Amino acid sequence: MSTATVAITGGTRGIGFGMAQALLARGHRVAVCGTDPERTDRVRAELPDSALVHAADVTDRDQVQGFWNAAVERFGGVDIWINNAGISHTRTPLWELAADDARKVVNTNLLGVLNGCAVAVPAMAAHGRGHIWNMEGLGSDGRSVPGLGVYGASKRAVTYLTEALAKETPDQVTVGLLSPGMVVTDLLIGGYSDPAELAKARRIFNILADRVETVTPWLAERAVTRTRNGAHVRWLTTGKVLRRFAAAPFRTRDLFAD
Repeated sequence: MSTATVAITGGTRGIGFGMAQALLARGHRVAVCGTDPERTDRVRAELPDSALVHAADVTDRDQVQGFWNAAVERFGGVDIWINNAGISHTRTPLWELAADDARKVVNTNLLGVLNGCAVAVPAMAAHGRGHIWNMEGLGSDGRSVPGLGVYGASKRAVTYLTEALAKETPDQVTVGLLSPGMVVTDLLIGGYSDPAELAKARRIFNILADRVETVTPWLAERAVTRTRNGAHVRWLTTGKVLRRFAAAPFRTRDLFAD
């Protein structure tokens, strides 16, 4: 695909914002949405005028539809839709997690993806083509981490949903998974209440994680070139994990120096 129109939910921060910047640098048309009005205004000022920055809450399907409509009005259509919006929660056992916090995570991470797909699939089918990417996260591969049960369950569900959608979408619409691995964002390092646990986690992050500006150009390039049905794009492969652990005793990395 030479020049694409890409819409990214949760595109005003973290991985979504990094991908938006990388796509714009490659000449693509980009629309992003976010829920924080102050951040949305700031991103609108940071991105070029060619980008569309829209306020939308992915847990509300009408607002997701409004984001789609705004992108179509600006660009004439959407070629690639990326369900990137996601949040985590305090690392704590399920029974200690406030019901509202659990609900927000599930509503954003799972219902938000459901809403995005429900809006994008029929519109893309009517247009005759389109690709949807859903963003994986911790838990997508079935690995469990104590204290992150709700977040992991929501991401596991997204993976199942995507695999099911790949079997039921119309022929004109394709669906796939983007797996960014460990990326240093608020989502990765937030939620620690114990400083000792955070220090321990940072040691692992310094081996396996990467900064946003390292991962997102790679993801952006593949988001517009690997648009086959059932595609699964992974940054942090098993081979890369093994090589990084093997090199760790001889390699010094500090992703948190700043």
